Amino acid sequence: MKLNTKIYLTLTIALILGGCVKTEPLSIEVYETAASGNKLALVTETPAGDSDTGITLKPGERFQAITGFGGSFTEASASLLNRLSPANREKIINAYFGSEGARYSLTRTHMNSCDFSLGQYSYAPVEEDLQLEHFSIDQDREDIIPMIRDAMEASQDGFKILASPWTAPPWMKDNKDWRGGKLLPEYYDTWALFFSKYVEAYGEEGIDIWGVTVENEPLGNDSNWESMHFTPKEMTDFVQYYLGPRLEQDGHKVKILGYDQNREHLPEWVDEMYREEASSKYFDGTAVHWYASTYEVFPEALQYAHNKAPDKYLIQSEACVDAEVPKWQDDLWYWSKEATDWGWDWAPEDQKHLHPKYVPVYRYARDIIGCLNNWVDGWIDWNMVLDRQGGPNWFENWCVAPVLVDPEQDTVYFTPIYYTLSHFSRYIRPGAVRIGIEKTDETLLATAAMNPDGLIVVVVLNQGAEARNFEITMGEKSQKIGISAQAIQTILLKPNPPL
Repeated sequence: MKLNTKIYLTLTIALILGGCVKTEPLSIEVYETAASGNKLALVTETPAGDSDTGITLKPGERFQAITGFGGSFTEASASLLNRLSPANREKIINAYFGSEGARYSLTRTHMNSCDFSLGQYSYAPVEEDLQLEHFSIDQDREDIIPMIRDAMEASQDGFKILASPWTAPPWMKDNKDWRGGKLLPEYYDTWALFFSKYVEAYGEEGIDIWGVTVENEPLGNDSNWESMHFTPKEMTDFVQYYLGPRLEQDGHKVKILGYDQNREHLPEWVDEMYREEASSKYFDGTAVHWYASTYEVFPEALQYAHNKAPDKYLIQSEACVDAEVPKWQDDLWYWSKEATDWGWDWAPEDQKHLHPKYVPVYRYARDIIGCLNNWVDGWIDWNMVLDRQGGPNWFENWCVAPVLVDPEQDTVYFTPIYYTLSHFSRYIRPGAVRIGIEKTDETLLATAAMNPDGLIVVVVLNQGAEARNFEITMGEKSQKIGISAQAIQTILLKPNPPL
């Protein structure tokens, strides 16, 4: 999807880096997505009058390095692409991975089936196949693998893939079911071998798996769809004594991320994962989801996880507008406080307050900004593509994706969520470092990062019903900027020459 032609407003600002003041000419670009209609549109007019908010950038203050942003390759998404015309398939792939699109850099996929599969399957269907002699990823060859390959071809910079199992095959579990239950200890060796064979099999397809999570949602999902339970100790023991050594022995330098569920339980999980050097050395980081609340980022839990292991990854691995049938060709719904989640109906009474109605665009932008400002280094959305029903999904667990399609009519709808994610993924690149930022008004949410080439990226969210002016300052110089009501902006400050 081609974005607007760049137009530059030039000003001179002072950069303070390492105590050394240096004045260079800079170009500013401002891109905006708003309820009023802008979709990553270039803003070229500087507001008149006084600014009511100040945002000060501090490039000398450095925090976490960014791993990336993106979405997930699911069988549901991939099968829908197969049902579209070649032109629309290419349009969507380029919109996510092309140089003029969202430029996704960090992605996820599922090992074995999940709820967003067309049915239940395992790469190891033969019971008591302890050496996995019948292991096969043939199920992925029709849908998921072609989608990943198309994305690789479209991506100029490449992207990382994080793979997650929802469950081991039922024959390895105590309840012999796809849903719920636990991995039997006698199959720990075989399940560790499964990960190794998966990484190897995808590698033979020319697809490198960057990392794995040990288990998607180890606390379970009330046995609604594929799941398998671990306690913090059980998962840590499995990684320390089986999975870590197996991947190491087989020469796979794949990252291992623990936990992979909602943030409010982070402290107890990282305490166990990093209980000693012998366990910690096999964990490269922690994965989390956002489903515990429609508005709360849980900053204390994120900070606790970072402080426990400041040299490890902290990646948001799944998020979506869940428990909703998508609204088709209705941009304003995505800017309206009408969405509900699973907790609206099903959360325990003492947690209901965490699940009020929300604005989908705000939830995405607010969460990514909050995560970045609390040490999260990667943020991954769930399905990239769904249909008008919010599927396909064998359990009928309908959700929303940034891109919706009607395969019968061969039509595509880029929702406002797609543009919201692009404000981050397109401009904040892998290897960027979050920098310091101060605001005089907390009603505007903002984060800032410096890319490896010196480009400074600021993302600002205005949730208010009125347009706002603010003044962005760095060093001794400043610039006034206007942001529309109900809008998200990405501001680029481009040193010339690069730092």
